[in-house]
Amino acid sequence: MSREIPYKIYLEESEMPKQWYNLRADMKNKPAPLLNPETLQPVTFEELSGIFCEELAKQELNETDTHIDIPEEIQKFYKMYRPAPLVRAYCLEEKLDTPAKIYYKFEGNNTSGSHKLNSAIAQAYYAKKQGLKGVTTETGAGQWGTALSMACSYFDLDCQVYMVKVSYEQKPFRREVMRTYGASVTPSPSETTNIGRQILKEHPGTNGSLGCAISEAVEKAVSTEGYRYVLGSVLNQVLLHQSIIGMETKIALDKYEIVPDIVIGCAGGGSNLGGLIAPFMGEKIRGERDYQIIAVEPASCPSMTRGTYAYDYCDTGRVCPLQKMYTLGSGFMPSPNHAGGLRYHGMSATLSQLYADGLMEARSVEQSAVFEAATQFARVEGILPAPESSHAIRVALDEALKCKETGEEKTIVFGLTGTGYFDMFAYEKFNDGKMTDYIPTDEEIAASCAKLPKVN
Repeated sequence: MSREIPYKIYLEESEMPKQWYNLRADMKNKPAPLLNPETLQPVTFEELSGIFCEELAKQELNETDTHIDIPEEIQKFYKMYRPAPLVRAYCLEEKLDTPAKIYYKFEGNNTSGSHKLNSAIAQAYYAKKQGLKGVTTETGAGQWGTALSMACSYFDLDCQVYMVKVSYEQKPFRREVMRTYGASVTPSPSETTNIGRQILKEHPGTNGSLGCAISEAVEKAVSTEGYRYVLGSVLNQVLLHQSIIGMETKIALDKYEIVPDIVIGCAGGGSNLGGLIAPFMGEKIRGERDYQIIAVEPASCPSMTRGTYAYDYCDTGRVCPLQKMYTLGSGFMPSPNHAGGLRYHGMSATLSQLYADGLMEARSVEQSAVFEAATQFARVEGILPAPESSHAIRVALDEALKCKETGEEKTIVFGLTGTGYFDMFAYEKFNDGKMTDYIPTDEEIAASCAKLPKVN
């Protein structure tokens, strides 16, 4: 039966997922375990719960339950901005003159402007349930910090954010949104932690990185009574919460009997990508259906396409557990590109394992090409996309244009992770013709990877 497909597909409240999907439970090759940085042995629940909330530590280690119930309090919060629309890009298809059918899952319809709120509210809920005073975290472009400040405000928790210095300076308005919701925001690396001072001594004048900010946030959490650390990407627990994106997408597509050929997501630490592809990858692993799944990362920080698959520290200060992942080395300092949320040296262990197993592909794209795609999309579809999201847009356009050349009528789905209204400094650079494309040399990456920890 054929049904007319609307511009925007929304789910009814009764169709909303009541459980998160744990992709790891279906993976034949499980992600390698996190290792204690001192003993190099797999971390235990007791060790993780000294850093994370207890329930989040359980979720981090859970590789057996395919579905985990979403607490009723979180479901109620989700209803304020979910379901997010799945949009048929009719105007873009017409502009490109392509036979491809293009859909995007738009996650920017909340004050934080991104998908990050899906996990922020869950992590804040578990912190409150445990009776904590507050949480610490890092943020790159600022979406995660904004989302967490909103979630903590909702549950009356203190929120302390270490914001990557270059983003702190480039995006003052996003910083002010965090402060409006009651969070304290510190540019990282800073003089407020031992690790921050050490990094500044070793890298004077550095613009910082997510790895630096993570180190400071962890140190602050473990040294402050009644606090725990929360993370906006990379970890298994985050990908679990973000599976709400892919599950809503899958339900909406099934509703109109649409089967995508290609699923595309931007890739930094892995939260959006992992959440979007989860149910599709699950079907692929189980042999039920095949999809072409593409991770898109910046050419300036190409962990998957040019990194090494090995155990590495998740942070620059080397205080967090080690994770087996595609990495450029925990000491790698990416250039100050405008997609701050993608400036992380490594990739989620779950996504790294899937990539190593050949279940998805990865591409890196240059910054100027990304903003060309962002501008084209904004002019046609009426949404100003975030720089991070625009990496996925770039490859979606490339694939649609391939269909134009070959005449294939492929169906393309990509994740539009958020809006770019706090990224006007970046758009200004692009519009003024002052945007640059810095790509690290093989020698720079090799020198960084040469310092990877020796793990048997």
